[in-house]
Amino acid sequence: MTQLTKESEVFFARLNKTAKLFDALKIGFIGENSLVALKIHFGEMGNKAYLKPDTVKPIIEKVKALKCLPFLTDANTLYKGTRGDAVNHTQTAFKHGYDIGSLGVPVIIADGLTGKESVQVKVDKKHFKEVKIAAAAVHADSMIVLTHFKGHELTGFGGSLKNIGMGLGCRAGKQTMHADVQPQVNGEKCTACGTCVKWCPTSAITLMSGKKAKIDQKKCIGCGECIASCNFGAIAVSWAGSSDSVQEKMVEYFYGVWKDKKGKMAFFNFLMDISPNCDCYAWNDKPVTPDIGVLASYDAVAIDQASVDMVNIATGSKDKFREIYPTIDWSVQLRYAESLGIGTRKYKLTEI
Repeated sequence: MTQLTKESEVFFARLNKTAKLFDALKIGFIGENSLVALKIHFGEMGNKAYLKPDTVKPIIEKVKALKCLPFLTDANTLYKGTRGDAVNHTQTAFKHGYDIGSLGVPVIIADGLTGKESVQVKVDKKHFKEVKIAAAAVHADSMIVLTHFKGHELTGFGGSLKNIGMGLGCRAGKQTMHADVQPQVNGEKCTACGTCVKWCPTSAITLMSGKKAKIDQKKCIGCGECIASCNFGAIAVSWAGSSDSVQEKMVEYFYGVWKDKKGKMAFFNFLMDISPNCDCYAWNDKPVTPDIGVLASYDAVAIDQASVDMVNIATGSKDKFREIYPTIDWSVQLRYAESLGIGTRKYKLTEI
């Protein structure tokens, strides 16, 4: 593991100067006709705090001007909401204003129709030897990460590290990040359709007399493919992982995206509508602070640390997210990412 000591530059601007942030980064890694993933969270239906199209449009226009092939993307959710499959996911994006007609870029769900289109990426880290990254994210030539910075009930806050790490794991990958326990079948919901049997890589699932599915826990490796495959919610999602464990696993998934795109990723954190909870909820509480502005950097660790610091300054708090979630140490994700050589918590803030 590599411990970085050099500070990274983080640029800051008010919301009306977002385009100037892009210019300040002097992005040179986007080639003509190259595939550029614009990673975003489209927000669950009913949520009002998600990042709005008009807010990110200045950056989209800057990317389009480079004559590349940009596309907006995210991966399907593990839970069955309005973004659990590509059909509902793209419809949700459209209803929230992310349509090709107004923005000039298509929406492509990175892990495909049902969340199974992924690429196994070797990481050889503490929790995972390989991670399951949404295919479109792997195949893209470069990436612009557009993050709505906010609180999170499991990781303390959600920034660029979470937007990529949790956001671009395929559905089965999200399950392995969230829990250390194996899935269980709910017999009342199981229709014995056999889909889970088909997708189980270790043949751990059988249909009992053609009626209900049963998982052999000795054969089960906890990959989550059965959860991703079931269309009836009959195989329960487990949220049993500790916060520290989830944060470290999330960082290893970030590493899986980042390792082949070093120098080809830029990060923008939008510090506005900073709700206490994730945008995955069909609702949102009032912001914890008035809008602050936008940060930009090539370093995901530095930009997330700067975002936390700016929220603390704006609220006059020593640690605002620990006040909201007293039992969660949000710094785990930053320390672990720093130890993996992803970035540094030391930064120089430059205002545009």
